Amino acid sequence: MDKIHIRDIALRCIIGVDEEERREKQDVLVSVTLHADLAEPCRTDDFAHTVDYRAIKKRIVGLVEASSYRLIEALAEAVARACLEFGGVRRVDVTVEKPCALRFARTVAVEISREA
Repeated sequence: MDKIHIRDIALRCIIGVDEEERREKQDVLVSVTLHADLAEPCRTDDFAHTVDYRAIKKRIVGLVEASSYRLIEALAEAVARACLEFGGVRRVDVTVEKPCALRFARTVAVEISREA
């Protein structure tokens, strides 16, 4: 399976379990790896034969910025489901990072993999 990576989409959303975390949007970083068969677009050089990763990025941005999850795990699951709705995507790996969530740590991240 071939891969398309979209790395470090910097977004803001309501995320967290504590009341203080839920008052204002916080920074998150979302990265996805889209698994697809890219043999045909490699051979044809035709956009109609490939995965529209620009549309996927736009869908992720809209979903995350409008979200209000308590757990980054739930946010990652929603992103994975959205990616799998696109034609050609057979599997997706999603990483959601919450920078500065823990004192003395640069970031906390959850990574999940889902298949169509």
